[in-house]
Amino acid sequence: MDYKDVKYYTNRELSWLDFNDRVLEEARDKANPLLERVRFLGITQSNVDEFFMVRVASLSKLAAVNYAKPDASGMTAEAQLLAVNAKAHDQVVKQYSTLNRMLLPLLANLNIHLKIVKELSSQQFRFIQKYFNDEISPALTPMAVDSSRPFPFIGNNTLNIALRLFKDGNKKDKRFATVQVPDIFPRTVRLPGADNDFILLEDIIKAFIGNLFIGYEVKEAANYRVIRDMDLDVAEEDTSDLLKEVEQQLKRREHGSAVRMEVEAGISDSLEKRLATAIKVADYAVYSIGGPIDLTFLSKWTKQISNHDDQLYPAFTAAQTPGVTADDDIFKTIRHRDVLVHHPFDSFSAVTEFIRQAAYDDEVLAIKMTLYRVSANSPIIKYLGSAAQNGKQVTVLVEVKARFDEENNVHWAQQLEKMGCHVIYGLIGLKTHCKLALVVRREPDGIRRYMHMGTGNYNDVTAHFYTDLGLMTTNTDMGIDASNIFNMLSGYSEPPYFHQLHMSPDGIREFIVSKIDQEISNAKAGQPAWIEMKMNSLSDSDMIAKLYEASHAGVHIKLIVRGICCLNVGIPGISENIEVHSIVGRFLEHSRIYGFANNGDPLIYLSSADLMTRNLNRRVELLFPILQSNLRQRVFDIFATLWHDNVQTRVLLADRTFTRVDRRGLDPLDAQATFMQEATNKRKIGDDHSPEAVNAPRQFKPMLSPKNQPKSPIDRSPQ
Repeated sequence: MDYKDVKYYTNRELSWLDFNDRVLEEARDKANPLLERVRFLGITQSNVDEFFMVRVASLSKLAAVNYAKPDASGMTAEAQLLAVNAKAHDQVVKQYSTLNRMLLPLLANLNIHLKIVKELSSQQFRFIQKYFNDEISPALTPMAVDSSRPFPFIGNNTLNIALRLFKDGNKKDKRFATVQVPDIFPRTVRLPGADNDFILLEDIIKAFIGNLFIGYEVKEAANYRVIRDMDLDVAEEDTSDLLKEVEQQLKRREHGSAVRMEVEAGISDSLEKRLATAIKVADYAVYSIGGPIDLTFLSKWTKQISNHDDQLYPAFTAAQTPGVTADDDIFKTIRHRDVLVHHPFDSFSAVTEFIRQAAYDDEVLAIKMTLYRVSANSPIIKYLGSAAQNGKQVTVLVEVKARFDEENNVHWAQQLEKMGCHVIYGLIGLKTHCKLALVVRREPDGIRRYMHMGTGNYNDVTAHFYTDLGLMTTNTDMGIDASNIFNMLSGYSEPPYFHQLHMSPDGIREFIVSKIDQEISNAKAGQPAWIEMKMNSLSDSDMIAKLYEASHAGVHIKLIVRGICCLNVGIPGISENIEVHSIVGRFLEHSRIYGFANNGDPLIYLSSADLMTRNLNRRVELLFPILQSNLRQRVFDIFATLWHDNVQTRVLLADRTFTRVDRRGLDPLDAQATFMQEATNKRKIGDDHSPEAVNAPRQFKPMLSPKNQPKSPIDRSPQ
């Protein structure tokens, strides 16, 4: 069988746009609170902006040099570039149809208005006139373009107004100018005379923009925005100081080539052509926008709207994990048992408290940690600094190449050094994406290693809306492995093998392939054989081919893939035993789970890695087992609850489209809501810290009514 046949694969970039369309569906879903629908629409814009800044920019560079090698689906870079832009144009139409035909009328029904100038009351008009004259106008810089003043550089993701002007009384004296809308003011300006009347900043500026050009008549004013190549291109092998190189590249990145230009619908052909020529953007990359350009403002706007909390998700408070709170001796708890945390349903404070107690515990000798993305005001950074100042050996790998967090991470790397920590800036040619913390502690019976390993970042802010899993353990073999990992990261060490942990590059791929091969052998021997995996993206063609091979051999495969999925289901003889679900909901599904039947003794692993080529080949990633039986069952139960979700789940069909679950005859099951309810119940009951409660196996069973029992012949519940 040729499992690499191009017709078995979906293009990665087109699959990503399909994922963004699933996010857009949340903005159109009447079951979601209205202001959350508005926020989802804003998320689709920030998603697509980053997609163009990185992925489309990469395609543009490959197409520019006529790179001919096709991807797994058989498409060349140029073919992908054209197909992506065509699909993105369709998505823009859907975005603005959602805004103009659905969301704005529904908001108006609640007396929430985004007004234009002609809709303002006289009081509101006087307000914006005064606001323009007193505050906005002094911050504006009109940029004329003529023989002595060349077209100015238009920064990435800035909102601008292009103008055609005439000298008063002389229609032949045509002039061009551009004005940047300053980002120091709120994009949506609250108006007087009503609780929730707003106007866009650019509409205020356009109303009075003629004041900037005395002696000239404004013939046309149109908004536009440019998205540029923002991918960092660090020549790591040629630099002795990675930190300085990253800082220099951050400055250069702002001048990347244009990959997309958005213009206000109704702009004249002559003005659009002038912009496209000056900015050097292809015709297929010019987008006509039938509404406010750059919908990312919507998320901030929802926070300005008052007296409509009923149109938001109900507030949710995570449950505290018994034994790892500020009132507990965390080290005593972890010595007694492993601890599994499921964020955001379990509070992230368990992780920050682990680092805090390590920083101030007299018996702790060293703390070692990898940081990929942290918050702007990270408590973990503060505790690491305190630990160093308390005389502990603190080693921190700060990945300064973490995309769009480079500047933040450079800052924290420098701060950690000032506080006395040993800082590693990442590795040449690799991004360190694993999430690992190691605490070395002196105890009466000798040195003991305590660890936290997770699927998500050490970011106390995103932990409120990313779903992730983390393990705290003092397992001896894992501790030895963790020490070896940090020796690899900070020095010259190449351990011949790991006891329990598995690392990329290469190690995770080899390990997962070996587990799939074992399932294939078991299926051929007539033994029960199944695979359950959850990840953000599935795009590595070799891993997909291996899953096809397993399916062909009779292995039953369940995949929960939030984003990109290049694998196709329902291919006769190839993928008939594979089912794919995708969950888009209130929280961003970020955890990675890899489970295997293992001939009746199921094994389950958590990881920082998706099954993408970059994760398996070009990043330092971590995969670790869940060994404690009750925690292993809990992870299987979490997967089962997610799998049986029929509210937020979309199912991949053989025609490569995703569709909602047919709930006829089924009781609704929203997995995230189920986890939230369990957390709420846990808080109401109160935590029992008795030894019996600590030792009791936690059975985390999905809430399934008899109607919801699966009918699929390939379905099975882990035993």
